[in-house]
Order: sequence, then C-alpha cells, then structure tokens
Amino acid sequence: MKDNILGLIENRQYAKVRAEVAEWNEADVADLLEELPEEEALKVFRLLPKDMAAEVFSFLPIEMEHQIITSLSEREAYNIIENLYADDAADLLEEMPANVVKRILANASVETRHDINQLLQYPEDSAGSLMTVEYTALKEEWTVEQAIEDIRRHGMKNETINTCYVLTNSRKLVGIVSLRELLLNDPSANLKDIMEDRPITVHTKDDQEEVARDFQKYDFTVMPVVDSENRLVGIITVDDIVDIIEQEATEDMEKMAAIVPSDKPYMKTSVIELVKKRIPWLLLLMISATFTGMIITSFEEKLAACVALTAYIPMLMDTGGNAGGQASVSIIRGISLNEIEFEDIFRVIWKEIRVALCCGLILAAANFVKLLVVDRVELSVDLVICLTLVVTVFCAKFVGCTLPILAKKIGFDPAVMASPFITTIVDAISLAVYFNFATLILGL
Repeated sequence: MKDNILGLIENRQYAKVRAEVAEWNEADVADLLEELPEEEALKVFRLLPKDMAAEVFSFLPIEMEHQIITSLSEREAYNIIENLYADDAADLLEEMPANVVKRILANASVETRHDINQLLQYPEDSAGSLMTVEYTALKEEWTVEQAIEDIRRHGMKNETINTCYVLTNSRKLVGIVSLRELLLNDPSANLKDIMEDRPITVHTKDDQEEVARDFQKYDFTVMPVVDSENRLVGIITVDDIVDIIEQEATEDMEKMAAIVPSDKPYMKTSVIELVKKRIPWLLLLMISATFTGMIITSFEEKLAACVALTAYIPMLMDTGGNAGGQASVSIIRGISLNEIEFEDIFRVIWKEIRVALCCGLILAAANFVKLLVVDRVELSVDLVICLTLVVTVFCAKFVGCTLPILAKKIGFDPAVMASPFITTIVDAISLAVYFNFATLILGL
C-alpha cells in the first residue's frame, strides 16, 4: 500500500494517487500519512478532495496536524478549519503557537470563530473542552414533521442526528428524542408527547473522567452538556470518550510505573524527553531507598554472626513489594471505576487483612518446606524467615490498600501510590521486621 503510493508519487502520477486514496476510508488514509515521510505525506494530503481532507485531518496525531496546518496556505488552512467539527478545531488550536492560531482564526468565518472561542474558554480536561457545539436542536412546540424538515435542512453540519435535543425558547434542555422515534411516529404528533423528559446531562465544568464514567454507566453514544442554568451548550460523542479513556489509562499506567505522564507516542519522544519524564521519580525513589541501606547497615554485625540471613533478603523484599503492588493496583482500579470511596476504607482494610493472612501463611508454609528440604537451613533460621514472610505480606497488603485511598482523599492521584512508591516503604518495613525477628529468635 505505502510502496504503491510512493511509486506513484515518484513517477508524478498524482491523478492516480488522488483517485486511489479517494476510495479509502479516512482512518486508513490517516494511517498511510503517518507511515509516509513528511514531505510525501504533505503531498498526498494536498491531493485529497476538500470534503475528505478535513475528515482525514481529524484522525491524525496532534504533532502531524501541526506539521500539516503550518505548511498549508491560508486558504487551505481555512478550508480545513471550516470543515472540522468545532471540538476538533478547538483541540488543534489549543496546542498551537499563538501566532499560528491568530492567522487561522483571522481567516475563519464569524460563526467558526465564535464556536472555537467558546470551547477554548473552558478548563482543560473538562466536559466543556470536550464538547462540540454542532448538535441537532428542536423546539418543544414543533411537530414531528417540522422536526424532520429542520433536520433535512441543517443536519449535514451537525456531528450527529441520531439523538436530537428539545429546547425551550431560552435554550433550556427539556427533552431528548431519537431519529428513530421521529421516523416511526405520526408526522402530526407533538415533540412534547414523544420526547424523553428529564434527560441525563453533564455540566460544562465536570471532569472528563467523570464524563467517561457516565458514558459507561448509561451506555450512551452521545451526552448533552448544559451550563449552570440548564441551557444546552453542546454535546460530547463517544468517539471523544474513547480517546479520553485511552489517555487516562495511559496516564495512570505511567504514574504507576513512576513516570511523569507524556502526551507523545513513545516512538516520537526523544531520549532527552524520556530522561526528563523518568528521572524525577527515580531520584526520589533512590533517595527514599537510602532508609533500606541504613537499616541493613545498622544490623551489619548481626548479619556477620549469621551469614545465612543475607541470602534471603532479596526474596523477602521482592515478595513484599509484589504483595503491596497487587493490593494497590486493585484499589486504584476500584477508585478509578468509582467502586471504592473513602468511606469504604475499613471494609477494604478488613478484606485485605484476610487476603494477606491467607497469602502469607501459604507462602510461609511453602517456604518452610523449601528451606528445610532444599536449602537445609537450621530450624531457627527457617522460623525467622517464615515469620518475617507472613508479617511482610500483611504489612504490604495494608500499605498497598490504604495509601491510594488516602491519596485520593487529600487530592492526589491514587496512581502515584503504586508499586514503586509502595515497594520502597515495604522494603524498609520487611527488613526491620526481619532483623528484629532474628534478634529475638536467634539471640543475635
């Protein structure tokens, strides 16, 4: 596919390039442009039919959108912006330099400028910043016939006509009616009689994660966005929510791995940028790990008296870290899905205590047999290791389940309290427990 297009471009057979890509799906054309070198990608984009170019443009990653829009003439850029839905245009302009935004808006229509400026005023990651203002609005006093006629006249410029919104003269949302209901009802029926009243809505300042949860809860494909006076100001479609879910999941994964979140794809992120994203947490965790070294140093003499204890330090620390990581990931997921609130903390602790005791005893029993049969260590040393294992797992599960909930309560992202951070804490606890058991049982 790519080689064929490149061959046509090299042979200057631009008419064939245009004819071939015009038959493709817009998403497939966007994939092709991403694979092509920058110069060839721009050539292919310029060959696209005007009505197709905007659709393809909306599927491209933001970095490539920047490259293309800044290389186009003012007229070409105007055609792209005018044919994008307002939310896509606002997302693009929000990330671009001020001088480029000024040039593009100067050539846009008054209506387009108004819609984009309206969207740009909302806080980042809010429902208002996600929505589009191109929706199907119907008047409550209309009949079905009037509504269908209005959809015929204006529907092409709206993002969706499957769900229509019934408004008062002051633009307050009073109901929702689907296109299916309009087509199946009597043309003389009044919208008031067939619409679904008390529609579920989101507010312009609601967080995008909350909006995504509402989509999942109600199984919607589109959600109306209202202001403080219940006036309809826009809609959010499910394609935007899919992007948000992917973005939030990626961000949580990066935080859980102790990486500062990044908006760029991995292959398009430079080495220096990756270093900047990763080094802050690595430095913090390295400094915090000095407490582990201090504990080991303080027990150097006792370790020298029983060298066998040293060999099992990595196993205890790794087991504790893994146990804490399991608990924290489960709780962070529960919090993100709104399954766990701060009020549930004692129920969560009680459940994790029972899980910790079961896991700890099973691990200790298996380890006890292994130490006696395979490693052939003394019974007293075996007892120290197994008791430490039980307590370590218990502490790790407790820390792993409580820290994310407490972080959420005080306003931090629970994902920050994931494996790397918890592992550092549990390592120190496990060593302290280990050496104290050794002192008590072995008499060191």
